[in-house]
Amino acid sequence: MSNIEYLKIFADEEGCSHFETKTVDLAAINYAPPAPSLNASVMESADNSVFLELPIGWFGDWHPTPVRQWLILMTGTCEFEVGDGEKAIRKAGDIIMLDDLTGNGHQAKVLGDEPVRITAIHFS
Repeated sequence: MSNIEYLKIFADEEGCSHFETKTVDLAAINYAPPAPSLNASVMESADNSVFLELPIGWFGDWHPTPVRQWLILMTGTCEFEVGDGEKAIRKAGDIIMLDDLTGNGHQAKVLGDEPVRITAIHFS
């Protein structure tokens, strides 16, 4: 069985945000017959999706996520900081789950000379 790793940003009971590295398991299924089987995760419902672009030099000071969401970075590099002081750098191809709906949330900033383009998938 294979899996996909992602970074989860969540808030504890006191509202302090933290990182947690998690995985989504993939198993072989007959997803799109007559194409051959492929590896897929368990199906989850989504509420909305949106494409975002964070311009070069963009900085988002402390904020909680407005909705529980997957972020899939398509271009660029972004640094995230959580309430416990830990920082993580993520680049194109990385996946983040934002689940810090309470407290001060997180900070994010674009690194380098390329905008960060993101696919955001909102879910309950």
